Amino acid sequence: MAAVLIQADDFSGAAEVGQCFAAQGLDTRLLLSPADGGTEYAPDVLVVDTHSRAVAPDVAAAASAAVFSSAAADGAAILFKKIDSLWRGNVGPELTALSALGHHAVVAGALPQLNRTVVGGRPFADGVRLDGTDLWRAESAAPPAEIAQLLGPGPAVQLAGLSTVRSGGLPGFLSDVLSRGAPATVIVDGETPADLEAVADALLDLDFRAGGRRIVLAGTGGMALLLAEKLDSSSARNAQKRGSRGITAADGPRTVLAAVGSASAKAAAQLRNLEAGGFTALRIAPDELQHPQDFHSRLREAQQLLAAGGPAALTVGAAVVNPDESGTIVRNLARLAAGAATGPQAAGPASASDLILTGGETAREVLDALGIRSLTPLASVQHGAVVSLSDDGRLVGTKPGSFGDSDALVQLYSAIKDLRSSNSISHPFHTPGAPMTSAVNATDQDARPFIAVTMGDGSGVGPEVTVGALLDQNAYRDCRPVVIGDVHRLQLGAKALGVEANIVEVETVGDAVFDAGRINVIDPKLLSADLPWGQVSAEAGNAAYHYIRIACELGMGGQVQGICTAPLNKAALHKAGHIYPGHTELLAHFMGVEEVSMMLSTPKVKVIHVTTHIGLIDAINKIEPGLVERTVRRGHGAMQRAGIATPKIGVCAINPHAGENGLFGYGEEAEKITPAIEKLQADGIDARGPLPADTAFFLAGRGDYDLIVAMYHDQGHGPIKVLGIEAGVNITVGLPVIRTSVDHGTAFDIAGKGIVDVRSMIEALRQAAEMSPSPAAA
Repeated sequence: MAAVLIQADDFSGAAEVGQCFAAQGLDTRLLLSPADGGTEYAPDVLVVDTHSRAVAPDVAAAASAAVFSSAAADGAAILFKKIDSLWRGNVGPELTALSALGHHAVVAGALPQLNRTVVGGRPFADGVRLDGTDLWRAESAAPPAEIAQLLGPGPAVQLAGLSTVRSGGLPGFLSDVLSRGAPATVIVDGETPADLEAVADALLDLDFRAGGRRIVLAGTGGMALLLAEKLDSSSARNAQKRGSRGITAADGPRTVLAAVGSASAKAAAQLRNLEAGGFTALRIAPDELQHPQDFHSRLREAQQLLAAGGPAALTVGAAVVNPDESGTIVRNLARLAAGAATGPQAAGPASASDLILTGGETAREVLDALGIRSLTPLASVQHGAVVSLSDDGRLVGTKPGSFGDSDALVQLYSAIKDLRSSNSISHPFHTPGAPMTSAVNATDQDARPFIAVTMGDGSGVGPEVTVGALLDQNAYRDCRPVVIGDVHRLQLGAKALGVEANIVEVETVGDAVFDAGRINVIDPKLLSADLPWGQVSAEAGNAAYHYIRIACELGMGGQVQGICTAPLNKAALHKAGHIYPGHTELLAHFMGVEEVSMMLSTPKVKVIHVTTHIGLIDAINKIEPGLVERTVRRGHGAMQRAGIATPKIGVCAINPHAGENGLFGYGEEAEKITPAIEKLQADGIDARGPLPADTAFFLAGRGDYDLIVAMYHDQGHGPIKVLGIEAGVNITVGLPVIRTSVDHGTAFDIAGKGIVDVRSMIEALRQAAEMSPSPAAA
């Protein structure tokens, strides 16, 4: 039996959540039929798409009940119900059906990657309550103001607020609420990945049971991702050995047909990029799709395009579709796509078209029309954008209509081409962390990561170093940078430097054009035109704070793969009411991460810190084996991302001469550091020490070590500033995306004078590019 059983109400969501588990090495299968049929083996993770989002409430409830009352459910250790992050569909009836089966439900519906949150039991999108947005414009009903409104009469509903989630007492709260007899539903607030992680930890602590009843976790793809990361990938049980299951290896290139069934503006922009990449788009009027007999000419046209070997796309040629007609239009668009994919050009299985399908309803209708009953997820190119292998040998790229940046469909196309050409289809379980594909810019593959560059404090040297770095001859060679800052202030920075720059305001990352001499800027308009240089300013501190916030949101949403920051001023930050010790803690706050590490990098040596901005006595008290171990692991992972497969890591001692066998100190090395090194070495990490700090940096400077682990701030900062402050870079590791920064401050004394050394910012941008994955692999 499957270890995890998941029910989704549309196919793109099923693929999204399935890939979360497949990426952890878990044997995962997507089914388009009942949970007890359609597969001859027991995968680790079974995802069943009931295709119930748009059906009548009682039909949806019955479909959900059938999944969770099946033999597969009885044998599964974990039950998960995938819900839409915008709360569309039959969420209430399906949860009520779980209660009728005697199950509890814990509803954790936040999706931090897209800034969709739950606070006080109310759903929000981009900080706006859901019922105040237009995100339900294609729905026939109004969005809920409170999640409880979706549930209606039935089981008792409790709320676990943010204070409970973040208190450390969530397991006890859930155990108490869910042990009172009758089935109950708990709505859980969430704003960050850490909030969702607390839910996963709590339910794993309870073994997904309370009061003698099963607990079904209802959550988004973000919740599934964190749950998957918690599970032991050893349960994959020789996934590659069983992975092919009769599926043949790649048989060369196939034609690709895209069907874009979403009416969202985002999907339209993604389609335009497909066209720029060589697709011919056929836009069919809604009237043509009302009656199947009306689109025969369109079918022949699509078949001819595919027979000629070129990629083609089908979509509805209208910006707005009547919700009452949308079901018929989607079904007939799917019939048209299925007919084109299996038309005269498809003389055999090897010539059947691969597919790109946008919108869960469209995807499922096309798959049903083709007779596809099961799929295996292979790769994710963006959050929710997944490539799967169908049981008839097709590669199928899918994504929800509202997900992804403007390159999402292009990246799915690139992934399909790469998988076909690499013969990797016979191994449908992707190794976690291995790159699958690159993005495509127009007609060529483009693996350069997108980097958000924050301007920092506008009163300091941030505008100048930002302009200087982006005008460097190699700025666009390895990455695609987009500045978060102030257009006017950057123009003043260019003027101070005496350089010409084409500084262009853009609305989104997808709008940016990466030509030499052009600087793309997302400008939230937070600075006045007459802001003085070189002064501590609440206005500049507040703007710097929000530049970081926007960059983090872009990173969490998958629109950028790295962040590079110009310096901010802590006094200005505090004057604006944002009380954080510095950049590192601010980034951790916005990304919902409790523990990160600071790494300093120069051309000669790199150092990562166990403790940073605390006093020396407090630092020594804080150091313990677990913290040392986690710091080394973060550094080891960062070095591997930078291309060093087996980095040599030197770990500093706390005391002079590493304590010299107890002569100095009180045995801190043996108590706090040695146990961590022994555990790391047992896991195959080349960590050595504890080393006297002076010796460690000398050896690293001559190349004996790739990374030095410093125990406290000055132990690492002092040598780094001697060995290369001009090109020094501050790197934050442990965040969902890499962050690099200059290793200097705002330099108010020289701000606006055009004499700042920009080499550190150039190096920071270079290392952000080096350590960030391609958009397709992120």
